[in-house]
Amino acid sequence: MNLLTCLVLAAALLFSGCRGEEPAPQRAEVEEGAGGMVIVAMGDSLTAGHGVSFEQSYPSQLEKKLQAAGYAIRVINAGVSAETSSGALARLDWVLTMNPDIVILETGANDGLRGIDPQVAEDNIRRILGTLHERGITVVLAGMRMVRNLGPEYVARFDGIYPRLAKESGVVFMPFFLEGVAMAGRFNLEDGIHPNAAGYEKIVDNLLPYVVQAIEKHQAQAGGG
Repeated sequence: MNLLTCLVLAAALLFSGCRGEEPAPQRAEVEEGAGGMVIVAMGDSLTAGHGVSFEQSYPSQLEKKLQAAGYAIRVINAGVSAETSSGALARLDWVLTMNPDIVILETGANDGLRGIDPQVAEDNIRRILGTLHERGITVVLAGMRMVRNLGPEYVARFDGIYPRLAKESGVVFMPFFLEGVAMAGRFNLEDGIHPNAAGYEKIVDNLLPYVVQAIEKHQAQAGGG
C-alpha cells in the first residue's frame, strides 16, 4: 500500500457519511414483541452500510443468511457513520435498550484516522466490553488495522488493541473485519474504501463462523453450560 493510497484511504474513511460532529444514531429497527435471539451490529460506516442500500449492508445480509440456515434471529443495524470509539461508548446505553443477546462490535478505525491516542480507543472499547459482559451479553469483537502512513509506532500500538482486548476479555474475536475486502477493487465502491454489496457479502461469509460461535456460546451460557 503506497503513501498516496494510504492518504486517500484515511481521508475517505474519516469524512464519509458526515463531517464535524458525530451524528445521532439512526435506523436501529426493533420489532416489539418479536421472538428469537437479537444481535445488534454496533459500529461506524462499515456497519451502517455507507454507499449501499440498507438491505445490502452487512447486518441485513447476515440476518438473511442466519435465517436461511434455520436460526430464529434478528440482526439490528446500529451503525453510525464517522463515529469514533468515544461516540460508541457514549451511546452504549441506547444500544442496551434493544436488549441484545449478542453484540458485534466494530469500532475504532476513525480514532486511528484522526490520530487519536490509541490508548483512548483501547480504554473506550475495554469499557464497552466490560459493560456488555456485566449484562451477560455475548460479544463478537471485529478487529481493525490502521493505514501504514501513520508511522510504525502508531500503527503497532493501534493494531495491538484488538488482539489484546480479545485475550483479556475472552470475547469471540474476528481478527480483521475487512479481510479479503480492503483494497480489493471488485469488493468496494468507487471510492475504493467502502465495501459494495459484494464486499459486504464476503464480509458476512468471513464473519458467519464467528457469529455461529457466539450463538453457541450464548446458548450454552443461557442454559447454564
